[in-house]
Amino acid sequence: MSKEFSFIVQGEPASKANSRQIVTIRGRPAVIKSAKARRYVTDFQIQCPRLDPLLEGDLAVSIKVFYASRRPDLDVSLLLDAMENFIYSNDRQVREQHLYWALDKKAPRAEIKVKKIKKSPPEDGRGSSASEDWQTGKLTKAACKEPSIDIIFSEEKTNGPKSC
Repeated sequence: MSKEFSFIVQGEPASKANSRQIVTIRGRPAVIKSAKARRYVTDFQIQCPRLDPLLEGDLAVSIKVFYASRRPDLDVSLLLDAMENFIYSNDRQVREQHLYWALDKKAPRAEIKVKKIKKSPPEDGRGSSASEDWQTGKLTKAACKEPSIDIIFSEEKTNGPKSC
């Protein structure tokens, strides 16, 4: 299997953070995903390919979300959750995210690329210099040059993303 996998899911994602609902379960209040968020996850998983075997190890995702309006915040946490057991076994495998916000009023969708990346630093923290710098709170030029999350906003769907 290729080290990179791409697919498109039609529909506008719900924001996980803003799509919570309070319910009572066995007499106790609980917070669950809203009906809109649950519906989106179902629609997502109908369109999402199921890899066999699932991708293993550390992964990077590049997700460009085309929203139908300017209102929604860029929130891909629901998409990452929905890919569990379809693309990878757990969204904790995602160690690098490249996120893009775009506007397409007629065809909201998410364009997703997932790829394997080199191993993360060991769990004892003795890995790459950028990782050690973040753990100790010392920010170096090496750490600044290698961001783990890029967010780019765009309103042109054909001309590509523009930097903030």
